[in-house]
Amino acid sequence: MERLTDQFLSQRIYYPEKILQFGTGVLLRGLIDYFVHQANTQGIFQGSIVVVKSTPGSVDDFQQQNNLFTHLLKGIQDGELKEETILNTSINRVLTAAEDWAAILATAQSPDLEIIISNTTEVGIQYVEEAVLEGIPESFPAKLIAWLYKRYQHFAGDYAKGVVIIPTELLVDNGDKLKEIVLRLADFHALDPAFMQWIQEANYFCNSLVDRIVPGTPKPEKLTALWEELGYKDELLISSELYALWAIQVNDFAQSKLSFASAHPGVILDQNIADYRERKLRILNGTHTLTVCLAYLSGLHTVYEAMQDPTIAQFVADLALSEICPVVPVSDPSTTEPFAREVLDRFRNPSIRHYLLDITLQSTTKMRMRNVPNILRYFEKFGQVPERMAQGMAAYLLFEKSVKVENNHYFGQRGTEFYVIRDDFASYFYEKWQSLQVFSPENIQSWVGDILANVQLWGENLSQLPGFGERIGYYLHQFIHQGIPKNL
Repeated sequence: MERLTDQFLSQRIYYPEKILQFGTGVLLRGLIDYFVHQANTQGIFQGSIVVVKSTPGSVDDFQQQNNLFTHLLKGIQDGELKEETILNTSINRVLTAAEDWAAILATAQSPDLEIIISNTTEVGIQYVEEAVLEGIPESFPAKLIAWLYKRYQHFAGDYAKGVVIIPTELLVDNGDKLKEIVLRLADFHALDPAFMQWIQEANYFCNSLVDRIVPGTPKPEKLTALWEELGYKDELLISSELYALWAIQVNDFAQSKLSFASAHPGVILDQNIADYRERKLRILNGTHTLTVCLAYLSGLHTVYEAMQDPTIAQFVADLALSEICPVVPVSDPSTTEPFAREVLDRFRNPSIRHYLLDITLQSTTKMRMRNVPNILRYFEKFGQVPERMAQGMAAYLLFEKSVKVENNHYFGQRGTEFYVIRDDFASYFYEKWQSLQVFSPENIQSWVGDILANVQLWGENLSQLPGFGERIGYYLHQFIHQGIPKNL
């Protein structure tokens, strides 16, 4: 079977490169690149994307398909299952940081390029003291400041050549955090004060929020079947739900550059996106993070399967509606329950195979960012233990239990299966589990309390929350000795 046909390639329209995108992941392709494609199709934006791949791996699939990829959209809309297939033409080039760094920096000299977008996971926006003007920087903020400095130099500090920078990592105030790190790096390297002023005054870092379920690449057998239906082979094929949201906090300068926003109602430009962020981060993402380990250890594989399991489905509904919704800090609390019910419907979408293991990526960081505030607010408001949150935390701690280490990869075990624990804190939990030799209720309670007291891990001493550690310990003891019960 051929790849994307010559007919598709010949129909392609090439637009100036207006966006530099750090990340090749399915979320960026299924949401941001989707919006750009829609705008180009409507003749609104007329710009293409240069993608930077910073992680190891080949970009041959992009090059062999001339950077085209198929996007399948399925979901429930107005009570009906609807489907759409598009061939996304928004990407012009895909470059690797390891091999094409000079070409990446060269894009800074383009007057057409006006927008920078990133999705490097929550871990990607971190301050790392490293060289930024020599060699290839490792961290994303260091790469960004190297690019900005090249642009500043090329255009001699022209304020008209500033860009709009939109991180989409799931961090509260992600744009503000990225700007703070970039300025800190510039100060660390004692770069020209005029350059630092140019960063602050000529460029705009947008806080933003993304929301669309875009699972990973389909399993081989499913992928082959989809190719048969399409009539061509596409190694980059992705699928997503219909629902899409990208809320971007803007000023007048940023709004003038983001013309693609008018092509789709899912792109929201606003001076304050706090409510959009809190609803999505706390309800959708928070529910995911507290549920995924419990569902996976129950023997399930996807979010849809979890929502077909009566025990897990009830857990998810109770968690979202009874424990998270009441403590989400939004200007209008009446909006949280309708949003949560919409989220539950999205989880039940039979067309989306969102694998639980994919969601466990960086679970510890996600737990801190998404759920620790929920836990604290619940205690503040109700003065008692949120039982579903305690159960979810217990399952998360059990999921983090490594049974073997190979080539610096940590593996947990579910029945006879081994799974990779993709968490920067895997080594920490490996050592903690090694220290717990006797799984008695008393030992587990003490062990849980020690972990909850780790302020470096959580930003707070969670062991001080009355009864929280005891309930987590109770459920963890139960899960260790009896497995996940059928009736939680």
